[in-house]
This record gives sequence, C-alpha cells and structure tokens, in this order.
Amino acid sequence: MTSTPRSGTSFEIRSGGYVAEIASIGASVRTLRHEGRDLIVPFDADEVRPGFRGALLAPWPNRVVDGRYALEGREFELPLTEPRRGHALHGLAAWLDFAPVEQSADAVTLAAEIVPQTAYPWHLRIETTFRLEADGLTQTVRAENVGTDAAPFGTGPHPYLVAGSAPLDDWTLELPAARVLEVTADRLIPLALHDVAAYDPARFDWRAPRRLGAAEIDHAYTDLDRGADGIARVRLTDPSGTGVELSWDAACAWVQVHTADLPGGAAQPFHRAGLAVEPMTCAPDAFNAGRYDFDAGLLSLAPGAMAEASWRIAAL
Repeated sequence: MTSTPRSGTSFEIRSGGYVAEIASIGASVRTLRHEGRDLIVPFDADEVRPGFRGALLAPWPNRVVDGRYALEGREFELPLTEPRRGHALHGLAAWLDFAPVEQSADAVTLAAEIVPQTAYPWHLRIETTFRLEADGLTQTVRAENVGTDAAPFGTGPHPYLVAGSAPLDDWTLELPAARVLEVTADRLIPLALHDVAAYDPARFDWRAPRRLGAAEIDHAYTDLDRGADGIARVRLTDPSGTGVELSWDAACAWVQVHTADLPGGAAQPFHRAGLAVEPMTCAPDAFNAGRYDFDAGLLSLAPGAMAEASWRIAAL
C-alpha cells in the first residue's frame, strides 16, 4: 500500500523555466521555482503544511474576530483556529483535501466542497486552477454556491514571497496602496483606515520602492493603484538584482502584508524568512462588516451564483 504524504497528493507542473508543486491539502502551492530559484518559502511534501503557507483561503481570508458573526438575525460561532489571539483564521478550505479535476503538463485544476455545518451552514464548491506560462504561475479560484441560501464569501491566497538570497531586511518592497487598516497590537482587531502618508509612513507607505529594513508589518491595505489593465502589482527585489512580483485582478480590493515576525524572534527558523502577500476579496473581519465604517467587500453569493478571482506570481 502506498502512503500519501502529509501534505496530500502532489501535482507537479512545468513551463519554460518554471516548476511548481501543488499539494492537495488546502490546494497549497508547496514550491514554486524559476530557473532553480525559490520564489516562495517552500515546505516538504511529507510535512504537515506549516500554518497556512501557500494555502487557498475560503470562504473567508484573514480573521473573524472572536470567531463570532451574525447574519440576518442569526448568530454563529466558529472554531477558534488562531487560539493565541482568539479568532477564526483563514476559512474552512485550508485543510480540505482537494481532488483533481483536470491535469496537463503545465496546469492542474483541483476542487473541494465546503459542506453545511453549524458555524457555516452554506454549501460551496471551490474549484481552483494553477497554470504555468511564460509570465509565471496564475491561480484562478471559482466558488459556486450549490446550496439553497445566499452565502457570505471571501477568498485569497497565502504565499510567502522570496526575493533572493539576502535577508528580508535587505529586500526592497514596492506596494501601491494608499490606505492601511489600523489594528490592535495584541489581537490584530480592525480599528480604522488611514492614509499611509499620514499614519506612520516609515512603517506603512511603500508606494515608492524602498528597503524593508526592520519594519514589522501584519496589516491589510486597500485603495490600490492599478495599471490600465486593472491589475495591482506588488514587487519585491533583492540587492543581487533578482526579485518576485505578485499581481492580482480587480476581484481583490485588499491585500494583507506580513513580514513573518514570529514569537521568539530569530530563534524561530521561519522568522522573517519571506514576505506574505495575500490579495483578498474582502477586508479582515468582513463577516462583521457592520461594525466598521469602511466597505469590507464581503460577497453575498446567491444560490447558483459563482465568484471568481485570480492572482499571479512571477520572477523578476
């Protein structure tokens, strides 16, 4: 009997100088390399995926504060999957075992269902396609409501980008976002939106490329500057001249950026090993959008309706 690796079934795709390995659990991008260079922080096939590294986040990205929310007069309480802060983190799909739908040398499509449950009594089919081309790895997510009631929904990815061989502090970040979401220091609970030019710009304003240095970030940004094609782009470069770009379509109005600062600091092997860049279709705690004075972007997916979003990681 052949055993399945801890990260699930592995699907390798190739195109040009790119190679990617997709793990079935969480439809996770386990490795992505260009000409032998890592573009994301990888993990081993026979390893339980560390946290949410590379995972598909749905039916919500980021946090539901206290794991509690209310919709149409009904109250729900989610399992606290971020126990240190007491929140429900990154949805329900990240630990599902996605099944293959279609595969070729340069692409693979995986699918899973989020079944109705006490804390989320809606039925969604999540399908995601990974495709390698000359311009990098594109992931497209399609969510269909196969139930009978409108479902709250959001999605996003969770890659940790790697610019090159230098430490993260020496990488240069370009992030074209005009507003950042202030959060509490201890639990990252949303408070208010601020202009990055006025709210601690040395920490939060990356519209002009500059070195990350010792900046510690675990914040959501919005008001994104997009090209004429409607695409937003975050660029990360290494002093050696290598780099990586993550771009995404108009479906994602938010992006979470995290410098991977861990409790215990440098004693932790993954501390500041990569920069998490997470395009999101909605804001943190979007299931509680009524608490906030900004548009959280939560989708209400009608029965039979489908939502789609896509993003791409490319070498520079």
